[in-house]
Amino acid sequence: MSSELTAARYGKDKIRVFRVVREANIQHIVEYNVTSLLEGDVSTSYTEADNSVVVATDSSVYRHLLYFAKTSPHILDPEKFALHLGTFFVSKYAHIHKAFITIEQLRWTRISVGADGHEHPYSFYRDGDDKRITKVEVDASAGKDKLVGKVTSGIADLLVLKTSGSSFENFFKDEYTTLVPVNDRIFSTSVDLSYTFSPVQLSSPKDDRKLEFVVPDGTDLSGGAWDGIGVAERARKVTLEVFATDESASVQATLYKMARKVIAENPHIASVTYALPNKHYLPIDMSYIGIDNMTPAKAEVFMPVSAPSGLITATISRK
Repeated sequence: MSSELTAARYGKDKIRVFRVVREANIQHIVEYNVTSLLEGDVSTSYTEADNSVVVATDSSVYRHLLYFAKTSPHILDPEKFALHLGTFFVSKYAHIHKAFITIEQLRWTRISVGADGHEHPYSFYRDGDDKRITKVEVDASAGKDKLVGKVTSGIADLLVLKTSGSSFENFFKDEYTTLVPVNDRIFSTSVDLSYTFSPVQLSSPKDDRKLEFVVPDGTDLSGGAWDGIGVAERARKVTLEVFATDESASVQATLYKMARKVIAENPHIASVTYALPNKHYLPIDMSYIGIDNMTPAKAEVFMPVSAPSGLITATISRK
């Protein structure tokens, strides 16, 4: 039997980091869970037990991430921060050709205080369990002077529910169909959204330590890859507003409207992917005690059912 190593990445997973950025009259915070993976000429570490090609994950990958968390001017913007980190890794090490950085950002929102409800300068609360996700690939395969950045960002675990304004009728039926058409139902899902930006050219660091990161031209364009915070806010707002206001004929139809609007509002997004699992709430039949809880207009008591559930996914791309 013959075999060969065809793919290999290694690095550090689940790096937790919290950063306070202190200004004169206000403080900013971010909390990240980070994964950093490296790819390159490392095959002999697998096939020949040759550790000389391994950049140690603790001393280099982990410690460098902490260093950049302290020193990078882009720490508050996960897209820029991940690109800064990835650019360093592929530039610092001659045999490393790709870096893959994934950042999961936890939610923290300023506490409003006082009669006017102004935002407190250094007090925060967790206002949701959804997370902002950024995945970055920095590719130096074509040369250390020809770096390409690929960015995909989005939302994970955004739990939403509406008690009306959703139906599911006129679907295909065969001899196995038991589902009853309904013109008004609970619609609940846990939104996973990802949107991919067009690839961008990155400048190679000019300093000896490879710590420099030059943000590409065009970074002030609304919806650009470097306007990550603005895109994230708009995508979340679109998702919530379309979900709430759409008279949904199906999860599929609502998903499509969400994705099209995200693309329309962000000109540098190339594609949008949603995954919307059904969170079922089934009306309980109470006819045995003479109560109608099955007619949609009278259904008020439901049984939450976690599994099995439908799963609807789609990718919508810019033409």
